[in-house]
Amino acid sequence: MAGTPAPFAPFEWMIAWRYLRAKRAEGGVSVMTWISLIGITLAVMALIATLSVRAGFRAEFVDTILGANAHVTVYNAGQVDALSGRVDRMLEEYEAMADRVRAVPGVTRVAPLIKAQVMANARDRNAGVEIFGISAENLATIPRVANPVTALGDISNFPQGVAIGSGVARELGVSLGDRIRIISPGGVKTAFGTSPRVNSYDVVYIFTAGRWDIDRTRIYMPFAEAQSFFNREGRADELEVMVADPEQIDMLSLPLLAAAGDRALVWTWQDQSGGFLRALEVEDNVMFIILSILVLIAAMNITSGLIMLVKNKGRDIGILRTMGLTEGAVLRVFFICGAFTGIIGTAMGVILGCLFAIYIDPLFAAVNWAMGGQVWDPSVRGIYYLPAELRFEDVMSAVSLSLGLSFIVTIFPARRAARMNPVEALRYE
Repeated sequence: MAGTPAPFAPFEWMIAWRYLRAKRAEGGVSVMTWISLIGITLAVMALIATLSVRAGFRAEFVDTILGANAHVTVYNAGQVDALSGRVDRMLEEYEAMADRVRAVPGVTRVAPLIKAQVMANARDRNAGVEIFGISAENLATIPRVANPVTALGDISNFPQGVAIGSGVARELGVSLGDRIRIISPGGVKTAFGTSPRVNSYDVVYIFTAGRWDIDRTRIYMPFAEAQSFFNREGRADELEVMVADPEQIDMLSLPLLAAAGDRALVWTWQDQSGGFLRALEVEDNVMFIILSILVLIAAMNITSGLIMLVKNKGRDIGILRTMGLTEGAVLRVFFICGAFTGIIGTAMGVILGCLFAIYIDPLFAAVNWAMGGQVWDPSVRGIYYLPAELRFEDVMSAVSLSLGLSFIVTIFPARRAARMNPVEALRYE
């Protein structure tokens, strides 16, 4: 007596393939198969594209934060001046504090800073800007300034003038070699009060950091000049600290506080941008759920197509069962029909989704040109372009979700075919 054929035997694949190729006149559902295939392809493509853009946006956003800002800011809790009643937050012994902070394991750089908000002027144009007083050696270690997206001039000339963001340059209408005036309301103290201080500086370096709010507002000034201009002789406003692993910055907070001193406070990049990053995470999860539902809807077309196929092939099922085909064999035949559609659709969706992520720049440029250049506003979104980062784990998440749903929805109509009574199937034939 011949043994029972192994599951997914060659004849089961042959029958399933014949059903998939069958024309509608022959009892097949080729139209529904194509609809299911296209639906899953587009759903998987959309899921991979969204996950890639999500990952790219977060990576670019975080990179612009870490590449042009302090990973940790160390500043003074301050004390109230008895005469004026104002809180003095200046760092008096900033060099000694910087040495102590620099000795903390994991810290890669410590830079004393002077920070102030002032007015910049060139001819008849004005712009509100933020001055960062920093030494030339420390400026050269800021990635997004020393190695920006685009730059004009030589950063080595920084001691002879100021470095400004490209947005500031556009706002003031200046270029390399022009002079700008810096106007500070807290200037020279006289017997009649404090008069504004105005100084002119040469523009020696123009950078594009890749972040709109940085390029639009930031000017770097030599540290000693900033101390003199803002009446900070012998003092600094804060310490800019860079670390080896910014993602683990919370583990360094206590050691940095201990090294900085009793009245010191720290403010990390996650404290500054944590709310936005958490909002991105919530949005990412919601988008994944919505697109998962889209994949499920596309996979449900497989169920519709298989139900129609089972109905059209009732006579064939009856004949196969009377010839000795088991319920399990019939179930596997129709499972192969549905799973094959899901596998092919998923594979095509992966290819299209990966191509979208790889060639997103020319695609986005074409869309932006077709819409008149108004698709992406950096003043709202912070960065200048739509980034995409294709990650293996995102692709595998989309593949697992699509195949899993395709296999699950295939089981139910396949079981219906397997349990069909051959007598009932052939009664009216």
